[in-house]
Amino acid sequence: MQKINFRIDDRLDRELRRRAYGAGLSVSDFARRALEQAIDERKRYVFSSQDEILATAIQILSIVATSVGEGSPKALEQGMAQARAILAERGLLGDETAR
Repeated sequence: MQKINFRIDDRLDRELRRRAYGAGLSVSDFARRALEQAIDERKRYVFSSQDEILATAIQILSIVATSVGEGSPKALEQGMAQARAILAERGLLGDETAR
């Protein structure tokens, strides 16, 4: 196996680490798979990212919280705050939305 080293700017490093975390991979594994995808002739998506699954689960829980909120607005408020916190922690909200 060959080893390569290269430099990336801070913004790209942060985004790479966020995406690797979201996919449940080390940065090295994530980068390897990104390179594999770049040369894959079939252009298939090589990641088994958990981001989309997590986002769907949080949306479902938010709908349940809304239903509960019809009977208890305070419960709805708490559920939505928790969902936003989880999405922000996983990097699934933009900087403006997370605040």
